[in-house]
Amino acid sequence: MIAALLLGREGSVGFPGKNLYPVLGRPLMEYPLLAAKYAPSVDEVYVSTDSAKIKEVARKNNVEVIDRPDYLCTKEALGEDAFKHGYEYIKSLGNDIELILLLFCNAPCILPEQIEEGVRVLREREDLDSVITVSKYNMYSPVRARREREDGLLEPFIPFENYRKDIEINCDRDAQGDVYFADVCLSLVKPRCLDNLEQGLLPQKWMGRKIYPIKQWGGCDVDFQWQVPQVEFWLKENGFSENSLSY
Repeated sequence: MIAALLLGREGSVGFPGKNLYPVLGRPLMEYPLLAAKYAPSVDEVYVSTDSAKIKEVARKNNVEVIDRPDYLCTKEALGEDAFKHGYEYIKSLGNDIELILLLFCNAPCILPEQIEEGVRVLREREDLDSVITVSKYNMYSPVRARREREDGLLEPFIPFENYRKDIEINCDRDAQGDVYFADVCLSLVKPRCLDNLEQGLLPQKWMGRKIYPIKQWGGCDVDFQWQVPQVEFWLKENGFSENSLSY
């Protein structure tokens, strides 16, 4: 079977209530949930949460709820551990899991056809661990990143001497080549990624080590309210409205 596992917890420091925030008339979490439900290859959808309201939305959409334990619901808890917990629960039901689709309630930039593309790629390529969506953000290249020193001034986050010699460093945002970020809107992984979580590539170890990209634009997980217009724009550009879905 192919199972989808959606994560969302009650607490949020940066943007309280983000998972249920209305975007085009729907709770934010419904976009990844519905993408999974409308993907022909996905057999079952599960939502792991401690939130009564998130559970309500899940049940309204006829998907199964996994009670997320308190120790996985703190701001310090890692998503990878919550994914592992949900995966183990699904497996404990006696399911033979071929692939598992890992989603976040606050990451709405996903379409069923992207899921289907991921399924096709992983079935064709035994060597791959996962397929993920990535978005190009050249303006956020690591060479532009800064951090504050103890004296209050800024310095490069990564010392320039640590970069490869073939990386050009100047003020042109494209000079370093295209910079792709895992937008965490879609992570389709083989079970071995979660069975051997500690072997995965940091920072998102659930993706394994051999990761295939599905390139899109503008994908992100919403952690602050100012990001809502970005995902609303993405949804409109992909055919969503207050009255209709794009699939």
